[in-house]
Amino acid sequence: VCCSPLPAVVDSAGMASSPCGNSNFDSGLEIKTRSVEQTLIPLVSQITTLINHKDKPKKSERTLTAIHRVGQAVSAAVGRFVAVGEAIAAENQELKDEMGQACFEARRAGDAIAQLTDVGATLPSQSDGRVTVFSDRTGMVKAARLLLSSVTKVLVLADRIVIKQIITSRNKVLVTLDHLERVSTFQEFVQIFSQFGNEMVEFAHLTGDRQNDLKDEKKKARMAAARAVLEKCTMMLLTASKTCLRHPDCESARMNKDAVFHRMRCALEQVIEIVTEARSSGETKILPASIYNGIKDFKSSVECLRENLYSMSPQSMDSQLEALVERTEDFTDSAYTSHEQRQAILSLCQLARQDTQQLVHAWVEAQSAHAKEATESMEVAILKTCQSVSDLKRELHKVAVGRASDLLKVHGEQLPLRALKAAGAEGNLEAVAEYSRTLTEQKEQLVETCRLLCHVSGTEPLEITCIHAEETFHVIGPQIISAAQTLALHPSSKIAKENLEVFCEAWESQLCDMAMLLREINDVFEGKRGTFFCRSPQKHSANLKTAKAVKLDAEEQTSIAKLGLELRLLSSDVDTELEKWEDQEHDIVRQSQSLPTATKHYTELYLQLVLSEEGLQLCSSLRTFSTQVYTNAINLSSLNVDTHAVKG
Repeated sequence: VCCSPLPAVVDSAGMASSPCGNSNFDSGLEIKTRSVEQTLIPLVSQITTLINHKDKPKKSERTLTAIHRVGQAVSAAVGRFVAVGEAIAAENQELKDEMGQACFEARRAGDAIAQLTDVGATLPSQSDGRVTVFSDRTGMVKAARLLLSSVTKVLVLADRIVIKQIITSRNKVLVTLDHLERVSTFQEFVQIFSQFGNEMVEFAHLTGDRQNDLKDEKKKARMAAARAVLEKCTMMLLTASKTCLRHPDCESARMNKDAVFHRMRCALEQVIEIVTEARSSGETKILPASIYNGIKDFKSSVECLRENLYSMSPQSMDSQLEALVERTEDFTDSAYTSHEQRQAILSLCQLARQDTQQLVHAWVEAQSAHAKEATESMEVAILKTCQSVSDLKRELHKVAVGRASDLLKVHGEQLPLRALKAAGAEGNLEAVAEYSRTLTEQKEQLVETCRLLCHVSGTEPLEITCIHAEETFHVIGPQIISAAQTLALHPSSKIAKENLEVFCEAWESQLCDMAMLLREINDVFEGKRGTFFCRSPQKHSANLKTAKAVKLDAEEQTSIAKLGLELRLLSSDVDTELEKWEDQEHDIVRQSQSLPTATKHYTELYLQLVLSEEGLQLCSSLRTFSTQVYTNAINLSSLNVDTHAVKG
């Protein structure tokens, strides 16, 4: 089980060993979400406390009583946990056998821990009236490992329900999307879009929770990109479909609508690839090689020579540098790179070659002299080589960020968009064609700039966000042009005008995202942070942030939430008991004092509510309110559609 942040468990030999690497664990399991990991931490801490009790074998009666109560609390909590797991197994036949076996092992381990901490089973010492417990330390370690392994398996199996739920929600969205694409009347469209909106709200909640819960930052970035596409495309789908229904013989309106549907399907597929770790058509998606990664790898190879003169060959180092220099052609071959910038980059590349050749010369001399480590001349050459590629990195960063900043200033005025709107409203097809060429040129500049930013972004999640920005500009640019053409053909159409506005807003929104991305890249370059930018959908879908109406069924959701809560409650049980212990310097006290004050499991707030009658009523009211808010929003959209239909 891959869960490295979890505390270590002491093995039977008294050495600390991570439960993650224990051979008794199911090697097929991997913890991919923070919620499962955080749920396990209190249990691991308490089991570690019980095992570390052996450090002082003789305990007072009060200490023994407290240990006994800790063991009983663990056993009782495991019993409640297992009952919930068995209920989930009963409701999900595909998990029944695996979940049943994991629950059986957890219950057996919990019973063993209760027996091993039973004060009644201990015998008093004849010398001082104090007692000795845990004579079977090996048994306690085995029980602890079995418990952690089985509990982890139950949690991971329960997580499959969440994945299944996301897939089911996606499938419903796809079916409704197909229906929307084939509608031929406004009335039918209004009815189906209302259903589609409800399904998208549910899908947004599920994928939002999953995105926040993922441990892998690259997957989190890809999920954020896909969800941003769905959020923006939902509004585009509404107006593009309305325009196509109003002007069914308009080719540009049809192209506009088809592009939106295609992009939504691609985004839905990407979400499923992330949650299931599948690849469409057997393809392996890899990030394009960035210059930053090339520089990082090259410097690492150079610095390794200090410890091992034979870690690579001089030919390999030359090839690695040339591959790195070749990637800089994205900068030097660009029509938008100034002559001064191009010369600076080429000069730094040549300097890196010269320094590398000097390093190779010193390196070969050291090998000929059978030196066991880097010589003084080699050390100087290593420092110069690393400095020259670092200078290259700095120059490339300056070029990419500078160009992005300049473009954002120019595009902030939105002149081509305003001109396209005006030309379309006037029915001036020639002017639309002229300003479309201007927008296309700006789009190409933005696409290329995003590609350069990807080279210098510094982290893989930021690279993914740069690629998403590049794809967005590449797609939305032509969509704006087709929407403008439609308006020019039907200048009195309010629906066509609304549609163009929506696509222009999406372009402006992506420019804002790019500005935030630029700040993130600068922060990483300056060492201020190592996180990635992730915009939360918000502009057209405030209703997506209402109280979460997630359904497993309701019983299933409560069950999964309890998996975290029942284990979390153990911490308070242990804290209460250990406050009474007289041996304050003991490891068990120190362990308890280091327990997390609260886990960040995404279901804790939900459970705190449902534990009281008032909470149940509040949850019900919030769900009713959020549903009503969305229904009202859909009704307004529907009314808008009907109004245009009547006017048409």
